[in-house]
Amino acid sequence: MTSQVSSTAEQADGAVVGEQRTAAGAKDVRRLDRVIIRFAGDSGDGMQLTGDRFTSETASFGNDLSTLPNFPAEIRAPAGTLPGVSSFQLHFADHDILTPGDAPNVLVAMNPAALKANIADLPRGAEIIVNTDEFTKRAMQKVGYDSSPLEDGSLDGYSLHPVPLTTLTVEALKEFDLTRKEAERSKNMFALGLLSWMYHRPTEGTERFLRSKFARKPDIAAANIAAYRAGWNFGETTEDFAVSYEVAPAAKAFPPGVYRNISGNLALSYGLIAASRQADLPLYLGSYPITPASDILHELSRHKNFGVRTFQAEDEIAGIGAALGAAFGGSLAVTTTSGPGVALKSETIGLAVSLELPLLIVDIQRGGPSTGLPTKTEQADLLQAMYGRNGEAPVPVVAPRTPADCFDAALEAARIALTYRTPVFLLSDGYLANGSEPWRVPDLQELPDLAVQFAQGPNHTLDDGTEVFWPYKRDPRTLARPWAIPGTPGLEHRIGGIEKQDGTGNISYDPANHDFMVRTRQAKIDGIDVPDIEVDDPDGAKTLVLGWGSTYGPITAAVRRIRKEGGRIAQAHLRHLNPFPHNLGDVLARYERVVVPEMNLGQLATLVRAKYLVDARSYNQVNGMPFKAEQLATVLKEAIDD
Repeated sequence: MTSQVSSTAEQADGAVVGEQRTAAGAKDVRRLDRVIIRFAGDSGDGMQLTGDRFTSETASFGNDLSTLPNFPAEIRAPAGTLPGVSSFQLHFADHDILTPGDAPNVLVAMNPAALKANIADLPRGAEIIVNTDEFTKRAMQKVGYDSSPLEDGSLDGYSLHPVPLTTLTVEALKEFDLTRKEAERSKNMFALGLLSWMYHRPTEGTERFLRSKFARKPDIAAANIAAYRAGWNFGETTEDFAVSYEVAPAAKAFPPGVYRNISGNLALSYGLIAASRQADLPLYLGSYPITPASDILHELSRHKNFGVRTFQAEDEIAGIGAALGAAFGGSLAVTTTSGPGVALKSETIGLAVSLELPLLIVDIQRGGPSTGLPTKTEQADLLQAMYGRNGEAPVPVVAPRTPADCFDAALEAARIALTYRTPVFLLSDGYLANGSEPWRVPDLQELPDLAVQFAQGPNHTLDDGTEVFWPYKRDPRTLARPWAIPGTPGLEHRIGGIEKQDGTGNISYDPANHDFMVRTRQAKIDGIDVPDIEVDDPDGAKTLVLGWGSTYGPITAAVRRIRKEGGRIAQAHLRHLNPFPHNLGDVLARYERVVVPEMNLGQLATLVRAKYLVDARSYNQVNGMPFKAEQLATVLKEAIDD
């Protein structure tokens, strides 16, 4: 095989064409530095499974990657309709990447609805693989096509690959004792095999997965494997695909270690388990299923061997009530939900503030208000987390920035809850929850020590010399009250939602005591030890972009683009939203302009303006999708030039 090096060129879609290799009698193999693929079809076409499998093989190959699953809210939307389109986008590269990509290089469209719903996102020159079997007159009319887009010239600006996926799949499975309908269900595996050939993905893992998934139905497993291999062989033999592509492993993108692909909800689940082990406390989850948080309940229910107890309650209120009871009993207590569930849990969160017990409230944010957009992402629960309770009820707020970072954020939220005896909000969102990226499995020695010291005996001496237990006698450093396990001899005490007397915990209606307790609870939150915010500013910029949560990837990608073009811009990203890092005010004061991109109408910007009196500029998006890097880069360039 000979090697020929061609000049690199930045493509419209972001991929860079590098080395091209050819061999006599073989198809060309071109090397790319990155690729963005989107699988799209009906919600019943298995696009999420297809994307997950391609992602798993890509992770095992060693590429850096980022994914964006996107699916309808309906469990089974009407077939062939635009609202029923499900898609999965994967960006993988031979270098460090931060987002699922702005625009796909390749679209796999399983039907006319999938094509129409996604074509606007494709740059000119992108490759489109369509399942021609589904482009019937009725199917096209259902989504508003007056004529076939495969024949009317509307796709001339793209590299179109018409493939009869359904027919080829049925033909490949004719030796199996399957009905045509059963055989057609494997067309997603045929497509996966074709794409695996195009991008030189490993195959063994997918075949093992199929054998395991259908272990009780070996004929179905064999049929899916046959369809998968048929797709691979089709790519190898057809003349329509003259080129395959290589994206080398991202060897320089990762520090040494053991890596695996992980989604945000899975990382968060593992972080909660790790926190319980580091604290030597049983983990208790009181939860009610709600999109997009339900995966945490599903995952934690598998880990009883780690002392995890999961309770699927009849509603959101019962879920958090059970969790708070578990916290009183000495567990690391967690409740998981999304925005609508937080609204229902608010009274019990206020009770947890009054009781001053450790409790993690995991809010996987989604579009609202009300039921809103269950399967779409948003960052609009920040003010609800900050203030969504009656009275003065301050609660710390922590937000992860990437899917893998959900692991560390869970540990940090647990540290704060256990150290300061307080409920803590952990604000993730649908983008992080369902998205995935490589995660370095940490060594146990790297995890923080979260060991808790329960109250063991009396902690106060009365004037007459009697030793007693005061449940609200505080640690002078943290202002945390003692945590006494029910049933411990001599530590009997009264608990409830009525205001407590300082120290004794007895019911108190005294105005001065209430004022003192309100201010003390606020001072405890204000005094939480959080790291200073770090600023990335290599060139002495005048403009700072400040973000929080899942905007980290798009913001960082946009900042890289600006700096590559010679622009000067600084970046800082918040993990702790209550309390803010102690140096945040000084950081903001150093810059002439502060831009705050958020997937809401400016909630962090409102808080920053109010607390620090800076003219923070909002840039907002609430369309249920994450920011695109190019979109943010344009906005930030305008801010720099202003």
